[in-house]
Amino acid sequence: MQVRPAAVAGTFYPSHTGKLRPMIKGYVKAAEVKQGEGNSPKAVIAPHAGYIYSGPTAAFSFARLASEASLIRRIVLLGPPHRVPVKGLALPGVEGFETPLGVVPVDEGLVSRISIQSQVSVSATAHAPEHSLEVELPFLQVLLGEFSILPLLVGDTTPNEVAEVLDRVWGGVETRIVISTDLSHYHGYSFARHIDQQTADQIVDLQAAISPRQACGAAAVNGFLVAARRRGLSSELLDLRNSGDTAGDKSQVVGYGAFAFHEWE
Repeated sequence: MQVRPAAVAGTFYPSHTGKLRPMIKGYVKAAEVKQGEGNSPKAVIAPHAGYIYSGPTAAFSFARLASEASLIRRIVLLGPPHRVPVKGLALPGVEGFETPLGVVPVDEGLVSRISIQSQVSVSATAHAPEHSLEVELPFLQVLLGEFSILPLLVGDTTPNEVAEVLDRVWGGVETRIVISTDLSHYHGYSFARHIDQQTADQIVDLQAAISPRQACGAAAVNGFLVAARRRGLSSELLDLRNSGDTAGDKSQVVGYGAFAFHEWE
């Protein structure tokens, strides 16, 4: 089995399971206390920074998914490439992703379903150092148990091309979608809060016009929002904060948002 090894364990999140599991469970418990119960969504948006910065916000998204953990078998996982440019959407060309909590298998059925599309390619080089997908996996492993993933890095492409891929793997209750993105980067605290609130309003309104200055995962977000609007999904802001609220100073912050999208009411 060809496996992509963890690239950021020990930096973005703990490399030891004895620290990693309790950290995730603590974030999730705090999110559950704050937000209460809610319907399990078809899709979520979650941030992807180091856990001490964005973990409290990511927990809001994943806690919602966990309420139907017994039904979920597949996660379609989209995020941006930060280190290696990608044209279109890139698969990793491996059979599994490894974290300290074990190996998550790549769903070969979903891979086959989208590989024929011209905007989909394979780039192990882009996936190897990338954190945007990896950091979401431990949350999913702790909360869902066994599942497979379709990991896609979304680079230079159009919203319609992303939506076209999502349409082929949309599935039913067994398949959920996770979009990985942070919001604004390196503004002062007050200005960042203003920008991120505007971005959050656009996302909740399903406006597929997010710029890369608003969110590093804008390409994936916009593509998902196109698909969500076509399918009549409802949306919900779960949490909005930045690194100045968690573990960083307030002179240059990074924004984090958690969102849920529902098709079953």
